[in-house]
Amino acid sequence: MLSATTKETIRATLPAVGAAIDDITTQFYRKMFAAHPELERDLFNRGNQKQGGQQKALAGAIAAFAALQLEPDQARVDLILSRIANKHASLGIEPAQYQIVHKYLFEAIAEVLGDAVTAEVAAAWDELYWLMAETLIAMEAGLYRSAGVAVGDVWRQVRVRERRHESADTVSFVLTSVDGTPLPSFSPGQYLSVAARLEDGARQIRQYSLSSAPSSEDWRITVKRVDAHTLPDGSIAPAGEVSNFLYRNVFEGDVLEVTTPFGDLVLQDDDAPLLLISAGIGCTPMMGMLSHLAGTADSRPISVLHADRSPSNHAHRAELAELVERLPYAVMYRWYEDLGARRPEDRLWEGRADLGEITIAVGTRAYLCGPLPFMLGMREALLDKGVAAENIHYEVFGPDSWAAAPA
Repeated sequence: MLSATTKETIRATLPAVGAAIDDITTQFYRKMFAAHPELERDLFNRGNQKQGGQQKALAGAIAAFAALQLEPDQARVDLILSRIANKHASLGIEPAQYQIVHKYLFEAIAEVLGDAVTAEVAAAWDELYWLMAETLIAMEAGLYRSAGVAVGDVWRQVRVRERRHESADTVSFVLTSVDGTPLPSFSPGQYLSVAARLEDGARQIRQYSLSSAPSSEDWRITVKRVDAHTLPDGSIAPAGEVSNFLYRNVFEGDVLEVTTPFGDLVLQDDDAPLLLISAGIGCTPMMGMLSHLAGTADSRPISVLHADRSPSNHAHRAELAELVERLPYAVMYRWYEDLGARRPEDRLWEGRADLGEITIAVGTRAYLCGPLPFMLGMREALLDKGVAAENIHYEVFGPDSWAAAPA
């Protein structure tokens, strides 16, 4: 908890820091990578750095955390920090790395804000930083303990037992241990990190949901190759470095470097009605959940909603239908932007996903995964239908801009 003096200083300076936070985080990453180029090459996502997404996400997390110290909302703080802690654990982040971040972040604050950073202001923001950092360090230590590993020791080698096309641009990899022992179990909905050594020598890391049931002795991930594409603002997003590398270069018998599973988008241990909403490759954590539900003969009401560009683009399309069919009280709704020669039918539509005609049971828990604009739209629709905010759970791969969105 912040001291009363620090709270007042943060309250007085938050508008100025908030107005400059994008410049601060941009300067922070520039300085840190200049001093530690190995972090940009081997730890951070270079694509997100180039597009500015990581800078915006960091700025949003800092500003949101600071604001929540002034108007306490512990549930929202826990939500923001849990997502960050799980991501850090999946990268093997260690406490010493927070010292590096502190050094270059506070140098950037001093450079951007200049004389406005008095000793009092610096001390207040330093206290805020270490409150956030020490909370994350403790949470990450708990995650490492739960996973049965030493702090930061999350990496292992696995062998690709099977490679299978799930759509034209999507492949799944079944991963098995190199020594034949069962891989650790996980919670349905979690993800692991994959480290790929690219052609220029960089070790780039990405997260992929486990799309298999946790009862399996193996793990399965699904990778959609990302082509260069135009963003809504007219800029061009580059092709995905790691997704294309894995799609083009990894086959049966190859060895991959991956982590222990982490992630907080997991099924709650209750019997609440479920609503699983996904778009595109966001179906993968839902596949893990549905595989678990089907394997345990779950009898609660389950609604599965999926949106995609077309049936041919829908990864795991047939498997999804089979899993829903195995669940006695599950029903599936699908939307495709292009149905091709097919015609709309019962619970199959052409166009964008729309919850208007979907009946949602009281007490439903909703799980979302897909592009951020899609999830934000679904969240608003769910709130309008009376779903409690605390019952809406989501997963974001890439920079998490949701943290800065209104509660």
